[in-house]
Amino acid sequence: MSLLRKLDTRFGDGTLWQFIKFNLVSFSITLLQLALANLLPLIFDGLTAKLPPALRPVFRPDTLFEGPSPYVVDGVVTWGYVLPFFLSNFIANIYGYFMNMKTTFRGKGSRRGLVAYLLILTALILFSTWLQGWITARLSATTFAALTCAGGGVVPAGKICVV
Repeated sequence: MSLLRKLDTRFGDGTLWQFIKFNLVSFSITLLQLALANLLPLIFDGLTAKLPPALRPVFRPDTLFEGPSPYVVDGVVTWGYVLPFFLSNFIANIYGYFMNMKTTFRGKGSRRGLVAYLLILTALILFSTWLQGWITARLSATTFAALTCAGGGVVPAGKICVV
């Protein structure tokens, strides 16, 4: 850490140094998100609580899964599917928000700014979770099926499929 502090003292708020710090923080966010995306399914896979009615039109089993899925109960996608994606993204991005605010930009932030960030972040994560499942379902019906669980690849939650 002393090397980074020395560089921070030497280069201060220089644009290039901010760019480097931003990318270092982004790399750490990626590592955290990947670790969580692979660990959280171990916790939430058994969760069979159905999504609330407001999210059901977004996370439709017929667009997310080809055939039966352990993440579908009575025709409704469960929290066991959504929570690992959502929480890994959410936790990593909250970490990134504070790390970039403190180390890269040396800002203080405001409560209103944090609330706006959290609302936008939630909407973006829900959308990207849906999009990831939709893309995986579409790929499983193509020659790219090897990239999805149907083809023996890695499922979005990070589990290795056994075919």
